[in-house]
Amino acid sequence: MNMATPRQLLVPGTYLFDGRMAMKGYNLNRMCYSLNAAENRRKFKAFPEAYCHAFNLTREQTHAVTDLDVPRLLQLGGCINYIARLTGIYDLSVQDLGVEQSGLRLDEFSALPAAGA
Repeated sequence: MNMATPRQLLVPGTYLFDGRMAMKGYNLNRMCYSLNAAENRRKFKAFPEAYCHAFNLTREQTHAVTDLDVPRLLQLGGCINYIARLTGIYDLSVQDLGVEQSGLRLDEFSALPAAGA
């Protein structure tokens, strides 16, 4: 296994979130968690890049945040539970994130649990 890249799991678009990934995404996840506070959501919406900079996000993480590139956020150490706080600002549900991660349509993704996936 190449330690420079996250290990992709059997489910398309998912990555193993282990200790290494947690360390890699620590500042990203800390920033996303801060969005629980309404005042922080207001600050983020006003100046997203500056907000990311205040949490010492890498340039790549900042671009993924401002582009709302969920698969890339996961590759950069983002935890889906914290990324959901970010995407919630844009009224995206966790199910919407699953659709983006998997590349499936919403109806296909919604049928996965029923199909035993």
